[in-house]
Amino acid sequence: MGNISASDVGKLRKQTGSGMMDCKKALVEANGDFDLAVDILRKKGQKVAAKRADRQAMEGVVIAKTNDDNSKAILISLNCETDFVAKNEDFIAIAQDILDTAVSADLSSAEAIHDLKLSNGMTVAEKVLEQTGVIGEKIEISAQLIQDVQVSSYIHAGNRLATLVGFNAITDHQVARDVAMQVAAMSPLAVDKDGIDQETIDRELEIAKDLARQEGKPEEMLEKIAFGRLNKFYKENTLLNQAFIKDGKKTVAQYLKDQHDSLSVTCFKRVGLSN
Repeated sequence: MGNISASDVGKLRKQTGSGMMDCKKALVEANGDFDLAVDILRKKGQKVAAKRADRQAMEGVVIAKTNDDNSKAILISLNCETDFVAKNEDFIAIAQDILDTAVSADLSSAEAIHDLKLSNGMTVAEKVLEQTGVIGEKIEISAQLIQDVQVSSYIHAGNRLATLVGFNAITDHQVARDVAMQVAAMSPLAVDKDGIDQETIDRELEIAKDLARQEGKPEEMLEKIAFGRLNKFYKENTLLNQAFIKDGKKTVAQYLKDQHDSLSVTCFKRVGLSN
């Protein structure tokens, strides 16, 4: 190795996650300057990122966590190109480190995730770029955040789906988790019907009218039938009106009212990777 020691290579590999040969080459090119070698590896990441800019990063890790007093929850999605990388323990560890740091640093907004500083002094954006060079795939990161009187998070098995839910009052941890699981399982579009945009409502009404027309229903009855089917749409696609997954005889709203008369959901986030 000449003037480049095995310990220097090992140190650089530990910090960057790059392969032994890549670390050795970077140190040789940098004449043993450790910081310069780190920059060389980052530039490699920039080159890989530029080459793979048009690729789709559809695989990855989606995880979530609440802070100690359950008043803020953060969800991150660290995306890559292949399932092979997504299941790699080192890749999952990087995602977990970013999430843990975001929670402990009290991340102020989802957009701030890129500038968040990790324990090694690198920003998340720099870490993502570095890993792009190490892994050789397009790597992307995004975050979601909610803050409320109480929040809950849920990670589905496999780290491909996670949810966050905000509540207007303090409730039992299991109750909050049940609702977070509901969001994961039933994929609602909004908390209640007021959260459904007018474009979606108009589209559902038109679909319902067309369907009724095809069924031979009288023209004067189409609007009434369409609004009836719209109510069914609300029951299936708004969280509070959905049948509760643990007791189909109740809606989620009724389940929450059983716990506390005024308890309700204020917001939720759901992020999942496509199969």
